[in-house]
Amino acid sequence: MSPIPVLDRRGLWVAAASFAVWGLMPLYWHLLKAVPSMQIVFHRIVWSTVLVIGWLCWKQGLQWWRQAVAKPRVAWLLALSGTLIAFNWGLYIWAVNAGHVVETSLGYFINPLLNVVLGVLLLRERLTAAQWIAVSIAALGVLWLTFNYGSFPWIALALAASFGLYGLIRKVAAVDSIPGLGIESAYLFLPALAMLLWAETHGQGGFFGGWGLAMDALLVFGGALTALPLIGFAYAVRRIPYSVIGLMQYIAPTMQLLIGVLVFGEAFDNDRAIGFAFIWVGLAVFAIDGFLRSRKRAVPAAA
Repeated sequence: MSPIPVLDRRGLWVAAASFAVWGLMPLYWHLLKAVPSMQIVFHRIVWSTVLVIGWLCWKQGLQWWRQAVAKPRVAWLLALSGTLIAFNWGLYIWAVNAGHVVETSLGYFINPLLNVVLGVLLLRERLTAAQWIAVSIAALGVLWLTFNYGSFPWIALALAASFGLYGLIRKVAAVDSIPGLGIESAYLFLPALAMLLWAETHGQGGFFGGWGLAMDALLVFGGALTALPLIGFAYAVRRIPYSVIGLMQYIAPTMQLLIGVLVFGEAFDNDRAIGFAFIWVGLAVFAIDGFLRSRKRAVPAAA
């Protein structure tokens, strides 16, 4: 077993910012409700690829590509992670614009617990006793939400599994965050571009004037909103324990849940409130434990 690591503060802040951006995403994708969900995904892929690879080539030429793919297993690992994140995006955007924001938040409530399990079982990470208590309380909340949701939450489970496996692959792939995203995007770029061109030439697209300039600008800017939190997530996931990433991910679904209920008027009954309360108690236990351990480390350093 590896020792319990000291948390990287910069990694923690970057992770928190990434999850906050993801938490606000339903508001952005709702603005694009008139655009078919899969075309939004293809635009995300195309414009994020242009942004990321353009920036990398401007800074490093093609050196970044050669260095990244020269490492063992990286090329096929990133092909797999790119496929997983594309599936996750497609399901998420469709669910948001089909009125299932609360269920997508449930998926991202389940996902952190899956990350904790993966971190402990596959990466041999260790949790303190207080962290185990925190995870157990949060797990009770997720189980309560799952079994009292009213129907089988297939959207939530598919989102949790796809993003959990994506994060695990980015954790074990020995590649920096931005080059890794560039390679993932490169695998997806030509298929996404081909599908967009097919839609435009067969009367099913509207990017060139059909949806209006404002909608076109939102689709293009969606590439930046896609790239930046993914870069931050990939940066953080290599610098702090995967189990910690798992618990921090509750930031995004909490914001999504609040948006679904308060902005879009989706149902939030007593059963969902109970599950939500369990999750936040677990998070409070985890946060207090981390604060106390950081103070204990600071005392010897000051002495």
